[in-house]
Amino acid sequence: MIARIEGEIVAVNGPCVLLRIGPLVYELHVPAYDLQALSGRIGETVSFETFHYFESQGQGTTILPRLLGFASRADREFFELFTTVKGIGNRKALRAMALPTRTIAAAIASRDLDVLKSLPEVGRRTAESIVAELHEKMEPFLAGGAALVAATGPIGRGALAQDALAVLIRLGEPRHLAVQWIDRALTIEPEIEDAQRLVTAAFRVKTG
Repeated sequence: MIARIEGEIVAVNGPCVLLRIGPLVYELHVPAYDLQALSGRIGETVSFETFHYFESQGQGTTILPRLLGFASRADREFFELFTTVKGIGNRKALRAMALPTRTIAAAIASRDLDVLKSLPEVGRRTAESIVAELHEKMEPFLAGGAALVAATGPIGRGALAQDALAVLIRLGEPRHLAVQWIDRALTIEPEIEDAQRLVTAAFRVKTG
């Protein structure tokens, strides 16, 4: 079983990264959130935590090996847990992982269906199933994260992020992108304590 792989990114094709290791080029399927960043790293050497499985096609007449690549062990472990939810297979999980793992985990922990429904291929029923099955299992993916948008509460940075999110949505920004910008802004500037400053920082992330 392949647990980790390191090589030079030679191309990003659709949902896959092509990774050169010596004379061999491997095809890795990666989460949607990672694709944009990886497309800007052509020619760089990158390490991935991997998940190896066999996929059946043609009603089981053909079995193909698939190699999935993740930026961290936490991302891989989240993926493995995510796919325990009924109706979420490996490929669907990769497409749905269009936000940082800690942001999705926080949305699950706080039962934020709106954030989950913003993910590709996740409708209300699937979002409800995800919350019902996983909301008590997210703590390992929240530790050490930024002040997460989905971690709501009456006081504290969760409320700050929610206030900034509400402003961005009123300004017409897509919710799933606003979540990502705020999460990134709070990672870059953790000292922010004012919602308006956070909105400004989120726009800097958007345009930067």
